[in-house]
Amino acid sequence: MDYQTAYHLLMTQGMDASQHPESLLNHLQQGRSPVPGQVTQILLALKVMFDASRDATTIDRDLAYSLFLLATQSREYFEQGDRAGVEWAPLLKEDLDRIAAAVASIFRGR
Repeated sequence: MDYQTAYHLLMTQGMDASQHPESLLNHLQQGRSPVPGQVTQILLALKVMFDASRDATTIDRDLAYSLFLLATQSREYFEQGDRAGVEWAPLLKEDLDRIAAAVASIFRGR
């Protein structure tokens, strides 16, 4: 995956999620588990973004906001669904932890 593909994927999964019904955030908000392979693609895009921005002193504001939403909203929607009795996919909680950790790594640069 190249930088542009990773950027587009992260933007559509995070900030532009309302315009993309199959985005991770939309799935979680509606109490549906992610599409198979969706979290893997997001994690791969986050790795590409980390590698590309490791030495950067700034991050694109839109990208930063999208990453923030992926890290925070995904957990919030998961917990709301959990309280409502949604049967989530196995290991989804751990996957969301990995997404949050990857976002934190991008912001920290390590």
